[in-house]
Amino acid sequence: MHTRHILVVDDERSMREMLELLLMDEGYRVSVAESGRAGLKIMEAAGFIDLVITDIRMPDMDGLALLKQIKGINSEIPVIMMTAFATTETAVDALKEGAADYIIKPFQMDEMKVIVRRALERRQLLEENISLKKELQAKSRFDLLIGSSERMQQVFNTIRKVADLSSTVLITGPSGTGKELVASAIHNQGSRRENPFVAINCGALPESLLESELFGHERGSFTGAVDTKRGLLETADSGTVFLDEIAETSLAIQVKLLRFLNDKRFKRVGGIRDISVDVRIISATNQDLEAAVRDGKFRQDLFYRLNVIPIQMPALKDRREDIPLLVDHFVRRSCEQCGRDPIEVTQGAVELLMVYDWPGNVRELENVIERTVALEAKQRLLPEHLPAHIRFSTRRKPLPTPDFSDGIVDLDKILDEVERDHLIAALQRTGGVKKEAARLLNISFRSIRYRLQKHGMDHDGD
Repeated sequence: MHTRHILVVDDERSMREMLELLLMDEGYRVSVAESGRAGLKIMEAAGFIDLVITDIRMPDMDGLALLKQIKGINSEIPVIMMTAFATTETAVDALKEGAADYIIKPFQMDEMKVIVRRALERRQLLEENISLKKELQAKSRFDLLIGSSERMQQVFNTIRKVADLSSTVLITGPSGTGKELVASAIHNQGSRRENPFVAINCGALPESLLESELFGHERGSFTGAVDTKRGLLETADSGTVFLDEIAETSLAIQVKLLRFLNDKRFKRVGGIRDISVDVRIISATNQDLEAAVRDGKFRQDLFYRLNVIPIQMPALKDRREDIPLLVDHFVRRSCEQCGRDPIEVTQGAVELLMVYDWPGNVRELENVIERTVALEAKQRLLPEHLPAHIRFSTRRKPLPTPDFSDGIVDLDKILDEVERDHLIAALQRTGGVKKEAARLLNISFRSIRYRLQKHGMDHDGD
């Protein structure tokens, strides 16, 4: 990755010099300007700026005017606004105009480092998301599988490697992780893409209906069979059949599937003629099939035939770094479905979404975003727009044991995390009533409001 280029704009020479030294020590390339117009000239000459830090109150062109100019040039450039205590309201207005963050003067050096790092990380995620979408958009439903995490990159690599094969694939993982999307992506990436892809939920049908759906039936083979019916294996000839919830099949169905996998032939229900088809089988389950084999609920020989190429889908809580990408995708899609312009998701909201454990995985996140965009969010998706169980969730963790092996520890960060956890726990205990939470924490109402604002958690309520 290239060295990040930061532009500092401030009419105070001492502030420019201090920030230049601070940011250079952090490894950034830094340019400084004494006015908004000078800053725009530097941006024009540089061609590419990763981040702008600007004071709000400056002669000639103030920070808000500069912010609007920058967003007109490139809306993806994050801008951090610096302000004095008396102009906090102006800083909030700057956030509405698209500023990434603001910091109040005077500030601690470590505070500025964190804000800069956070803004650049958000931009990197956005860049990776755009790059990933460009790579995947030409690959049919592959573009719906979103993630830059190592776990998802492993899934993507496996999809690419096996797409052109005819081997069976077994996709495992918790419900809501996108197993059918993976199956569809394998089909659409491979040589069978022009032929049918049919999916069936094996757990949604009783044994008799599932057998008929898969293999078809002859006329008169059972009550209600008034016509001959082709099954999914026939209709998907030369294509792919996706067997979701394969662990729910009966032992009798498992025997028939095994026979088909062995010789690619089957008989319709009530039929006597063998039917041959060329179908790739991809199956999926949220259960432990090996345990089911040990318990005698699933045939071992069928498991081996299905598990030629295994793909394990990670739970969303095991790839939290993908949550901002998924949120961006679902917000944009939900806005399109509602016929509205894209809305901004605030950092406070993203942080709450990243803390929650998502037992329903990506599907649950998708539903939360769709409901929130439709019912709550206006131009910005704020923490208070999220459901209460997400706002007040927390991953409880023990206090870290001091480790001075590297010489230093980040005490401010540790204390911030402890403070945030206690705020969340108090709000959870009081159902979000801040006055009562303040009493439990033995602090004033004014103090809890300040601390909640500091952590991006200032929700409505008394």
